[in-house]
Amino acid sequence: MAGGTPTTRARWLAAAVAAIAYAAISYTLMTRAQDSAWALLVVLGPLVLLATTAAWGNGQRLLAAMGLLAAVLLAVFAASGRGLPARWLYLAQHAGAHLALAAWFGSTLRKGAEPLVSALAKRVHGSLTKAMARYTRQVTLAWTLYFLAMVAASLALFAAGDFAHWSLLADVLTPVLTGAFFVGEYLVRYRLHPEFERVSLQQAIVAWRAHGVGGTRTDTRF
Repeated sequence: MAGGTPTTRARWLAAAVAAIAYAAISYTLMTRAQDSAWALLVVLGPLVLLATTAAWGNGQRLLAAMGLLAAVLLAVFAASGRGLPARWLYLAQHAGAHLALAAWFGSTLRKGAEPLVSALAKRVHGSLTKAMARYTRQVTLAWTLYFLAMVAASLALFAAGDFAHWSLLADVLTPVLTGAFFVGEYLVRYRLHPEFERVSLQQAIVAWRAHGVGGTRTDTRF
């Protein structure tokens, strides 16, 4: 189960290779041609596509259309030398995405709400014990603080004026640190709470999809 089928492993390997290639290309463009239209397209394009697809899939048609239109206009202005400099768009992409994630995770920690990781754990494991519920709440808080830390680091490096180091954080270190955080939590979870049934990464992703972007639940079922 945990290892997955050969087809699943091949897909994850291909996804990992694509992610590494994307990070390398983005870093090269952002340090050598950050004001070019190609850099804007490569760096901002995937984010716009994912955000637009997510909004559209959740029935937010107007929001998806407005977001896409705004991103295209900003990119055109930056590429033509007018409006915001391209690097400000890159900052908005990196810091804005992490701030949105922090707001999403953090909003589920308010009184009377169900922590996001707790909701996801329930979809995978069923009911949770008090200890498991407390742990998943702590993990939700940890992810919130992690995303806020990434926002702070992004803004600090950008303000320091060293765009090469900022680009290293945004394009290379961000996916590495996020992956390390994810794997580290996975290892800690089963060390502290062996009662959690071990699940595959594919099952975890299905849980995310079932929960829906921004806390909006869909009709997906296991």
